[in-house]
Amino acid sequence: GEEAKAKGEGGGESAPKKSKKDKKEKKEKKPQQSREKKPKNAPAAEDPNAPPGAKLEIIVGKITKVWEHPDSEKLFCEHIDIGEGEDRQIASGLRAFYKLADLENRMVCVLANLKGKGLGGFKSTGMVLCASNDAHDAVVFVDPPAGAQPGDKVVFEGIANTPASAAQVQKKKVLEACFPDLSVGEGGVATYQGAKFVVEGSGETCTAPGAEAGWHVS
Repeated sequence: GEEAKAKGEGGGESAPKKSKKDKKEKKEKKPQQSREKKPKNAPAAEDPNAPPGAKLEIIVGKITKVWEHPDSEKLFCEHIDIGEGEDRQIASGLRAFYKLADLENRMVCVLANLKGKGLGGFKSTGMVLCASNDAHDAVVFVDPPAGAQPGDKVVFEGIANTPASAAQVQKKKVLEACFPDLSVGEGGVATYQGAKFVVEGSGETCTAPGAEAGWHVS
């Protein structure tokens, strides 16, 4: 019993030494953690008066693979390269308006910061932007300008772009707030609150050929 006590006491003596070291290590690590957190929170210092559209992330993409959804008469299933290294899977309800061949290798504008949704068993992560009339019986693609490449950012002219996370877009209903202000302007140019869709860097516009002024973009 005494040996056990002695061992217990010995263990008791050595244990505090370890815990002191652990405490020191923890104390040293804490400031490092706080330093790392600050940059992550920095984007939160965005303009509180910025319109909801500032939170959208629109990226030029190229459809690399497309097929008809086996269980839906409306949907195309697409693999789209938006410069992430791995293609996005996106489903689009366009079969009433386009043929399969129309989508093959097509350049498109992708709304990228959306949470994935299961559409007939196909997980769709993102949305291909199109323009449509009020009756929604005429739909056309919003096309990036010639020369745009997968991964190019599309922004609204004159509006600082500070994309929110997909979770925030859903939680704060950002897209729903933007829809009324997304439309086709003069010359078929896609706009948000009158600001043109332009490729960041080049300033070239995205257009919806065949659409009339006033059509909705979604």
